[in-house]
Amino acid sequence: MSTTKLCLIRHGETTWNAERRLQGHTDIPLNPKGIQQARQMAQAIKNTKLSFDALYTSDLKRAADTANAIVELFGVEARVDSALRERHFGALQGLTIQDAPLLQPAIWQAHIARDLEHELAGGESIEQFAIRVQTVLDKIQEQHSGQTILLVSHGGTLDMVYRIASKQALSAERVASVPNASFNWISHQKGVGWSVEKWADTRHLEGSALEGVDL
Repeated sequence: MSTTKLCLIRHGETTWNAERRLQGHTDIPLNPKGIQQARQMAQAIKNTKLSFDALYTSDLKRAADTANAIVELFGVEARVDSALRERHFGALQGLTIQDAPLLQPAIWQAHIARDLEHELAGGESIEQFAIRVQTVLDKIQEQHSGQTILLVSHGGTLDMVYRIASKQALSAERVASVPNASFNWISHQKGVGWSVEKWADTRHLEGSALEGVDL
């Protein structure tokens, strides 16, 4: 039975991550620490002699630049897919998690309550987000059955992948941390579906990963 393996990588740190500011689709670059994390992540792939068949990345700069550390080290091409973007947080984008409850109390409450249908005033509902992530995950699996794929994306997107692979309810409280530049492994077997193999591996970062809320 062929097994498809995905190594999911969250982008390196940004200034907005450090400020606990919701990014969503806002195109924020890596900060110096994030650039270092991306390089450490790529070097770890080389050091462990991990063989992979394709590299995918979100089109947002913080993910694409993280993936570019792999491109530069291995000379491979990154396949850019906007479906791998973070969730669009609507009116909450650009706000810190301290300011959001004060400036957008109703929308913030819907966000933390995981209202599945709420679009956050111009953003994306959890249900819409889940469909987007499920669709791109299925597409990659179908195109690369039996292969090992690297995929660089965002904290919220990888949390959604975790929910899909672990069959966690969309409305359930978040249980999986997704540190910056971490390795997170899932696998797919025909007739069985997705399963989580290893999560939030940051040993290669030597303590430089940012823990906590993913924005």
